[in-house]
Amino acid sequence: MHSISFRETILSFKSNKYMVDIDIHIPSAFDPFAEAKDSGAPGAKEYVHIRIQQRNGKKSLTTVQGLKKEYSYEKILKDLKKEFCCNGNVVQDKELGKVIQLQGDQRKNVSQFLLSAGLVRKDQIKIHGF
Repeated sequence: MHSISFRETILSFKSNKYMVDIDIHIPSAFDPFAEAKDSGAPGAKEYVHIRIQQRNGKKSLTTVQGLKKEYSYEKILKDLKKEFCCNGNVVQDKELGKVIQLQGDQRKNVSQFLLSAGLVRKDQIKIHGF
């Protein structure tokens, strides 16, 4: 077996009279739907995730993430706390952004509240847990 380096291979191909130099540009990561995501079009779905986290014993925590950044999370939290007679807070997460936390299993209540307030559509809500 004869060992040929990569450079020797290229030189031998260039000496071939039938070879044509083609300048190929490989595209970088291109997202054809980037404009649709930014525009807020109906096809671009940004889901609102409503989850439950089990604490100790019967205690649980409901988290809401994925609401639009232009909403006032504190005002939404205030209305949720008043409506469902529970405590809660807004937590800033590095990966997830702002997350609303409520005491107890409030998944159904929160989804109905968000729909009735017109903050999200029904197809944008994902309920997780149990």
